[in-house]
Amino acid sequence: MVRMTVVLVASHPRGHQLVQALRSLTTLTRLEAGCLTCTVWSDLESTVRYVEEWATEQDVNRRMRSEPFTALLAVMDRAEQPPEVRFDFYTLSRGLDYVEEIRQEQPS
Repeated sequence: MVRMTVVLVASHPRGHQLVQALRSLTTLTRLEAGCLTCTVWSDLESTVRYVEEWATEQDVNRRMRSEPFTALLAVMDRAEQPPEVRFDFYTLSRGLDYVEEIRQEQPS
């Protein structure tokens, strides 16, 4: 799984406009093959957060080459400060077996 996180800083009303623009992109993004989730929200400090999660690295690479991603880049350019963009690559997922394993280990 790959998570792309974008953090934008913009004061009101620009922050609200950025959220609206990003929300308009989320619906089509969620329909793309390999997209696990796509969300956007803002907090009280005028920070807008946008997150996409993709099943594979190939899926996110295809996304970055697409026209809809170009639209996302255009929205990022409208922020008052350069965006913070981070890609987190997850190569392993575990469930309750991990909890059991850790709880059975002897403390150091």
